[in-house]
Amino acid sequence: MSFFRQLFSMLFGKQESAAEAPVAVQEEPVAPGTNIRFHPELIAKLTNDHQVLLSLFGETSEAAAQGDAAAAAEQLEAFRTALQGHLLTENIRLYVYLEHLFADDPSTYALIHEFRHEMDGIGKAVIRFLLKYEDLARHPEQIAAFASDLAAVGKVLVSRIEREEGTLYPLYTA
Repeated sequence: MSFFRQLFSMLFGKQESAAEAPVAVQEEPVAPGTNIRFHPELIAKLTNDHQVLLSLFGETSEAAAQGDAAAAAEQLEAFRTALQGHLLTENIRLYVYLEHLFADDPSTYALIHEFRHEMDGIGKAVIRFLLKYEDLARHPEQIAAFASDLAAVGKVLVSRIEREEGTLYPLYTA
């Protein structure tokens, strides 16, 4: 029952009818030892995030290839925002859930832990890259170095996305 309906009932003595009673909602499973629930839509969301990130990355690369530092910087900022949201969701909803779910399976737990540790390193490297070029729009002379560094980051991200979607994400839905 909503707060306002409860308040109205308390103030005016209105009783809740059976038709107004809350309907029981089936709750999703919780990872052992946590309050983190299974989210049936999580893998679709994370996979969609990957597509958005790849699209933003492509637009950033295209702007850099055209020598348009301002457009590249704008796309890079959109990429940064999308990446940070994705990593936060993945870290809390996926990794914590899976690590607790597979705590009694040493080989699967080790695989998940390895993915998480590797992503921490990749995340730190990408953040350093983003910080290095945060003023790209004001320093268009950096566009060639930016394009080269961006290509290197892209190779790592594409490889990581393929491995996450092929190996890690299926563990969540298993």
